[in-house]
Amino acid sequence: MRTEDIICAVSTAPGMGAIAVIRLSGDGAIALVDHCFVSPTGRKLLDVAANTVHFGQIISDGGVVDEVLVTVFHAPHSFTGEESVEIACHGSVYIQQSMLKLLVDMGARLAAPGEFTQRAFLNGKMDLSQAEAVADLIASSSAAAHRMAISQMKGGFSAELMKLRAELLHITSLLELELDFSEEDVEFADRSELHRIAENIGVLLERLCRSFSLGNVIKNGVPVAIVGNTNVGKSTLLNALLQEEKAIVSDIAGTTRDVIEDTINLNGITFRFIDTAGIRTTSDEVENMGIERTFSKISQASVVLLLTDLQRGVESFEEYYREVKKRLSATATLVIVLNKTDQVEDLLTPQETIRLFTSGEKIIPISARTGFNLDVLVQELTNTVNLNELNASDVIVSNVRHYEALKHALTAIQRVQDGLQSNLSGEFISQNIRECLHYLGEITGEITTDEVLGNIFKHFCIGK
Repeated sequence: MRTEDIICAVSTAPGMGAIAVIRLSGDGAIALVDHCFVSPTGRKLLDVAANTVHFGQIISDGGVVDEVLVTVFHAPHSFTGEESVEIACHGSVYIQQSMLKLLVDMGARLAAPGEFTQRAFLNGKMDLSQAEAVADLIASSSAAAHRMAISQMKGGFSAELMKLRAELLHITSLLELELDFSEEDVEFADRSELHRIAENIGVLLERLCRSFSLGNVIKNGVPVAIVGNTNVGKSTLLNALLQEEKAIVSDIAGTTRDVIEDTINLNGITFRFIDTAGIRTTSDEVENMGIERTFSKISQASVVLLLTDLQRGVESFEEYYREVKKRLSATATLVIVLNKTDQVEDLLTPQETIRLFTSGEKIIPISARTGFNLDVLVQELTNTVNLNELNASDVIVSNVRHYEALKHALTAIQRVQDGLQSNLSGEFISQNIRECLHYLGEITGEITTDEVLGNIFKHFCIGK
């Protein structure tokens, strides 16, 4: 990627709108726009103060393309750290394309996906983890995901990593100083103190790694599998939660033969609901394929809603409970839902019966058809995602790349602890510390490659 070019792109959403913003960045961007911008005062953009907005017209071949507002930024005080211009014009697609063609004809080139943010990173305006948070912020679809991205973009994660790196550099500097004076048998580093520091670093890395399970579901949505026997109301519940007729509802057993998925935002959290084929013994080959997919979704879900039909009683429910229980992941939450309460009078007896063979799971009676107790079920779903942890923790890791690097760093610091415990030579311990520093540096971008940068920024939208 040629960073000396002037780049341009439409930074607002594609298509027609009231306003569109065209962004330019690079040395000479202001002078380039000056060639096609005419102010009513006749003043040139090169002569105006930085961070100011100016009304005028964009002219091409003697004709007016549009009336615009132009904002001027001087280096290094811009998003990219370079000389930058933003042109706010009317949102006609024709006007946007005419503007881009004019700018390219005058010497700019179209920006690649994420190139503005990449230049901000290369120019030291943000580290790599903050740059990735920009994409997460744009993609955030819930209050929790937005809050998490904002925290990372403001440097919360980076500050945590800086503290870790400072501690690691302190340890390795003392150990390497010992190596310089090894012949004099001088010990600069108190091994018990170094072990305490390494242990603290390990605890922090473990906490960051553990936070990924929460961060990942907040970022990508909490997968919730709705499972149970045929005709217990799984599709009716899905439709009630989504408030639309997403799944076909029928009295015929085995109507749902494949998984149906959709997302909804509940109390600021995105949930990905999965309606599955009813679990039963059948000779229908297609339905059996759907049931196999049901079992697969159970193992992948963070929350499983196990439904039963109160009209049928709960005598056969234990069989389904055992089947689902053995397929749950270790971190998943199982919620037992007693459906069709509107068609029975006794709610207490089935609840007490189920409690006899369950493991203390939450039992919620509902009516998917009438909406009875759906608010209680929604609150229970919200409770499975501990947002208090998001508020209390300084940092929540949501990026797979960061998580992988943190796991490698944790392994390295554990080797440091083992080395200090067994009085290993400082040379070997320093090597493990440098490895830990390497992986932390990969997160912030202090250690990176063109391939890594390319993989990160190609997923950005154009204009950002």
